[in-house]
Amino acid sequence: MKDNRSLSEIIKHRLEKLEKINSSSIKSFKYSFKNTTNSAQIFNNKDSFSNVNLSISGRIVSLRKMGKACFAHVQDNSAKIQVYIKTDHLPENVYDHIVRNLDIGDIVGVEGRIFYTKTNELTIDACDLDLLAKNIRPLPNIKEKDGQTYFAFQNKELRYRNRHLDLITNPSVKNIFLQRAKIIKNVRNFLDDLNYIEVETPALQPIYGGANAKPFTTFHNTLSQKLYLRIASELYLKRLIVGGMNKVYEISKNFRNEGMDKSHNPEFTMLEFYESYSDVNDMMKITEQLFNVIKSSMKKNIFKFNNHEIDFSKAFKVSSMKDLFIDKIGENIIEVSDDRLDQISSRFDIDISNYKNRGKIIEKIFSQLIEPHLIQPTFVIDYPIEISPLARKNRKYNNGKYVERFELFIGGIEIANAFSELNDPFEQRKRLSEQQNLVKKGDDEAQVMDEDFIKVLETGMPPTGGVGIGVDRLVMIFTEQDSIKDVILFPSMRPEQDID
Repeated sequence: MKDNRSLSEIIKHRLEKLEKINSSSIKSFKYSFKNTTNSAQIFNNKDSFSNVNLSISGRIVSLRKMGKACFAHVQDNSAKIQVYIKTDHLPENVYDHIVRNLDIGDIVGVEGRIFYTKTNELTIDACDLDLLAKNIRPLPNIKEKDGQTYFAFQNKELRYRNRHLDLITNPSVKNIFLQRAKIIKNVRNFLDDLNYIEVETPALQPIYGGANAKPFTTFHNTLSQKLYLRIASELYLKRLIVGGMNKVYEISKNFRNEGMDKSHNPEFTMLEFYESYSDVNDMMKITEQLFNVIKSSMKKNIFKFNNHEIDFSKAFKVSSMKDLFIDKIGENIIEVSDDRLDQISSRFDIDISNYKNRGKIIEKIFSQLIEPHLIQPTFVIDYPIEISPLARKNRKYNNGKYVERFELFIGGIEIANAFSELNDPFEQRKRLSEQQNLVKKGDDEAQVMDEDFIKVLETGMPPTGGVGIGVDRLVMIFTEQDSIKDVILFPSMRPEQDID
């Protein structure tokens, strides 16, 4: 039945019920409640629970009162189960003082035995009931259809802003985050088994680096120092490689002061791992192995993502960026003149007015013309040096225009990025100096000079391969979610007054 009362009226009525409960002789709101089982275990082992006293706790998600008896569905962490509550089955006054004042959304503890109703529904016959928390602010959009109560809380904007309600009213959402936890656990187990060591690096840094991104800034009062929220773990993890920790990884929160869309959130989770005496080719093998381990844990090969079916049963494709340009445009734009690059941009109506260097223009053309078509898992190699200041030059070419780098694309978006890491301090200084020139031209995503990192490289860093994988995007693929907001519990949101 639809409740037309205003929210304030509902809250007022529930507060009146709470006052009655508090003034009753029945003590409510215990500090703890001991469950002997949960709903899923009962459903899965019905015979073993026959004629056994049991106790469960959870939130009331439907309630049907019938004078001296009522039916409720109680939802716990595993499932929901029906509970039959009758006056003469409970201790004295519990029904009149507590049950009559219950509402959908209240959290209760129930003791009793299972039985089957006339409609053959497995039900707990309550012999005692404790009110553990009172729902004052009602759950959203309660609907009834065919005798079933459910919650039509589907507005994504409201769901993201009220994740607690989303988890209560849309149980499938919780499963996404259980899967996320499983995926991250599999990542850790995979790297641990390869003898990588998990480490932690600073989130507050005096100099940001390791990626082309605009940082968030803050200020440390005691140190009287401007600090930056980490945009990448890379430069600190390489310090550990120099220090003799030959295999390291970190799963960390990174922060980039950038726009938001289906695949970008300013605060996101990143996996980075580095291995001494390896190169980008070794990292490619390990990355594909990691994806196959996760795929196997999900017990299927094909995943629906971005309106495509991604098939992980086949070997990942490897494509050269220059070959992809030739196939799409008819020429390798990495090696054309600046004027020709401008002509190609105009030909495909690509606005490059905000880009300060040819590397960014090449990247923009790639992202618009080629990236959306990289659907099945594809390693793209042979990147231009202008957009890869931390990668070694490609040993296959003598012209110095390419680096040893791959990016992994799945479903039309980038998932991973890897280098044969640049370990020559003199070359690194030159590359970062070139990035500084871009900063002066107004490129607020160019990398800054980090003198301390250069000094670290001067100590001597062994040849190293490194990989960065966007954990949120990884989870998107394997949970079949098309928006990053659906795999982050509390995504960044615009202020409500800014929403049209």
